[in-house]
Amino acid sequence: MTADAATPEQKKPIGWRQVLRSLRQRKVLVMLLLGFSSGLPFLLTGNTLGFWLREGGADLATIGFLSWVGIVYSLKMFWAPLIDRLDAPFLRRMGRRRGWMLLSQVLIGGGLIGMAAVGPDGANLWKLGAFALLAAFASATQDIVVDAWRIESANDGAEQGLLSAAYQTGYRAAMLATDSLILLLAAGIGWQASYGVAGAVMAVGIAATLLGSEPARYAPAGGVATAPLWRIDGLVDAIIGPFLAFLRTYGTLSILILLVVATFRLGDFMIGPMINPFYVDLGLTKEVVGTVRASVGLWASIAGIALGGLASVKLGFRRTLILGAVLGPFSNLAFSVMALSGPDIGVFTAAIIVDNISTGFAGVALTAYMSSLTSLGYTATQYALLSSFYAFLGKVLKGFSGQMVQALEPVAGQMGAYALFFAGTAAIGIPVLALCLFLDRAARQQRAA
Repeated sequence: MTADAATPEQKKPIGWRQVLRSLRQRKVLVMLLLGFSSGLPFLLTGNTLGFWLREGGADLATIGFLSWVGIVYSLKMFWAPLIDRLDAPFLRRMGRRRGWMLLSQVLIGGGLIGMAAVGPDGANLWKLGAFALLAAFASATQDIVVDAWRIESANDGAEQGLLSAAYQTGYRAAMLATDSLILLLAAGIGWQASYGVAGAVMAVGIAATLLGSEPARYAPAGGVATAPLWRIDGLVDAIIGPFLAFLRTYGTLSILILLVVATFRLGDFMIGPMINPFYVDLGLTKEVVGTVRASVGLWASIAGIALGGLASVKLGFRRTLILGAVLGPFSNLAFSVMALSGPDIGVFTAAIIVDNISTGFAGVALTAYMSSLTSLGYTATQYALLSSFYAFLGKVLKGFSGQMVQALEPVAGQMGAYALFFAGTAAIGIPVLALCLFLDRAARQQRAA
């Protein structure tokens, strides 16, 4: 698939209503549940954990450093070749994709329950970080294999669109649960019990894995996928083959593509660890934050996703990427305005609307673009490569976000420091937009040539 137009089968955008109407198809139901399973641990080892830590008295620098557990999501390209080539230990009978899914889901549940057991006490903080790292590593592994299952299970472009929409619907539902509903739950039963419930809910993913069927295996064009890993040609093809195939396909555009992918959501990653501590310092309660996120935030997110999907179909992937680069910084600026306005519920609601529409649109734009770049046979590794580039730089830099805010406090005060930090991360969007425009121009010139 080219990166500037949708396939003929994808002329109509597929939304959550069509997904719900198609749940009688087992494949669609499984994809919806797997999307939920993939989204569940992401915030629990990241931004939501920051809320728990800040209420527990952790300083911003510690919260920023602990966000580094999310770097494993950006390193998954290094073990993705093994996922593509090897069966999961003791689970070979389930098939390669389903076996790895089940193993990773069990480990995620164990990691979340471990976090619930130790809590954020000062003496146990390293244990909490270790269990969070286990959950994040297993979650990154699950992402590798679920992405591969989604791409390989589709019979045609129309079904691929339906499965992608089902995945996004499930993923966003999990994000709602771990970004909003868990705050309301924690207000009632406490953070540790809430994390224990989340660990138990990973049973949803296990059920989906058992309900699903193993997709057919594809040999990459020009590869030696049938060669075992202990042979030199098999090992080289597993590790280097996906990258060489990508370079052969996109040529001189490859570096520019990876640069755009690596920086596209950089501003969002930078502010991520500080958002929930910002709410705590601003004086917003868990109940208020959870209620606004679960109500207007949900509908704003759906609107952003729908607009992103519609733009991808009508304008093509690269032009939608450009629009996403324009909208993305508004999310950061909304929080900057909020920091200057104080704990005003109206301003908070408006900021959540702007944030969710912007991030929803930009997320769909980047996901659709990256999905258009993969090749069957190297599905897991190539998508892991792209998603790793997408997140690595942001996840490294966000670990310093707490120190950045603290460094600005003596100059601007606490809320002024937050406002400057959010505005500075919004400015990152200017060179990102320039890169997207350059990529679009270069791709059109290459295609014309």
